[in-house]
Amino acid sequence: MLDYPFGRLELLVGADCLHALNAANVALFGVGGVGSWCAEGLARSGIGKLTIVDSDVVNPSNINRQLPATPATVGRSKVEVLGERLREINPNAEITALQRVYSWEVRDEFDLGGYDYVIDAIDSLSSKVELIINACKAGATLFSALGAACKVDATRVRVSSIWKSDRCKLGRFVRKRLRKRGFNGDFLCVWSDEGAFVNDGRIDAGNEPVDTDCDDNAVDGVDTAADAPTNKTVNGSLVCVTGVFGFVLSGLVVNDIINKTKSINTKQRISIQ
Repeated sequence: MLDYPFGRLELLVGADCLHALNAANVALFGVGGVGSWCAEGLARSGIGKLTIVDSDVVNPSNINRQLPATPATVGRSKVEVLGERLREINPNAEITALQRVYSWEVRDEFDLGGYDYVIDAIDSLSSKVELIINACKAGATLFSALGAACKVDATRVRVSSIWKSDRCKLGRFVRKRLRKRGFNGDFLCVWSDEGAFVNDGRIDAGNEPVDTDCDDNAVDGVDTAADAPTNKTVNGSLVCVTGVFGFVLSGLVVNDIINKTKSINTKQRISIQ
């Protein structure tokens, strides 16, 4: 048995894949109920460079579902608390914690093309769409999380193209925004096909609340999205669902790296023969 922190991982995927994981450079935007568990999955999978971006501090209401949140961390920066944990998990990893918000106004301050992977776990609709468009334009591989709130069945979590996330209301708003911006690219997203669960029963997915705090409808600074919600919505959420969203996101990154590494190795063996 390979008796070191990533020995079991190397046993599973091989030394070449582990090296590729160590060399990967990933940026994660949003470290709440979904993003914090994604960060944990990435750190425990040997990702060598990880930048985490979130402007929020820990709130008592975060404790039921967010990894950095405990009574002792209330009031502290989420990325600061999470960064400390990730460095303890893998002291050799390069962890960069930025207490920032990603938005149209500051988009040029982020070199998204410098990352191999960009992960969107942002709540704000305007910031989410801005990140999606700019990450794809920059050439980074993007994975995105859609609505995880108002869900209780973790077995209903799905992965698909953004254009096929038809049972997620947040996905519908994202698609409409992307079309208005002239975006015709594609990327994988994590979502749930479960109808919204509220404390007095279920409602159809088409009428469910949107898991977003989007309180502005700005597209390039101009109010153009009359179809989007205009008030901050606070929804219930469950860690067994948000956690699955996060781990599935991290798994998309890890599996993409493994598949690409094995494909390169296969092509090299064929060329040698």
